[in-house]
Amino acid sequence: MTELTGQKIAFLTKRGVEQPELTEPWKAIEAAGGQPVLVSDEPGTITAMIGDWDHGDEFQVDVTLDDANPDDYLGLVLPGGTLNSDKLRTNEKAQAFVRALMDAGKPVAPICHGAWVMIDAGVIAGRTLTSTTRIKTDLVNAGATWVDEEFHTDGNLLSSRSPRDLPAFNAGIVKAFAAAARGER
Repeated sequence: MTELTGQKIAFLTKRGVEQPELTEPWKAIEAAGGQPVLVSDEPGTITAMIGDWDHGDEFQVDVTLDDANPDDYLGLVLPGGTLNSDKLRTNEKAQAFVRALMDAGKPVAPICHGAWVMIDAGVIAGRTLTSTTRIKTDLVNAGATWVDEEFHTDGNLLSSRSPRDLPAFNAGIVKAFAAAARGER
């Protein structure tokens, strides 16, 4: 598949990201010909976690939020992981990055805890999405409608609940990113 050839997809994350929520969508984007780009608040590497408990692998940051231009990306993946998402949601540069992509109508895809940053970015009110049940109340309190589905699409917002939903998430985001690459909304 080459439906994403030449297209950059940002993966916004930091230390504590849930490893399969980073690596599996990353592979799906690459398999479709896209170029995943690891965006973080600091240069260097980040350490992933497995199940929010065990240390996973190290991943090289490609670009920092200081240098990341939302216009350079077709879309955004927001992997979860409690530590990762809790730190990103209070980062004003992360909030601005997410807000810019949402405001531009580009596909934004949180999984599990990844939607937390969207609350603080102020882009979730009136939208429908899914996530881990652990942040359901936070999303509802922020004005979102929460649904219990393995993958949910609400316009440019694409979401899944947890790593167990990765097959549906990966297929859904590749399809949405490919549509965006063709200029479809």
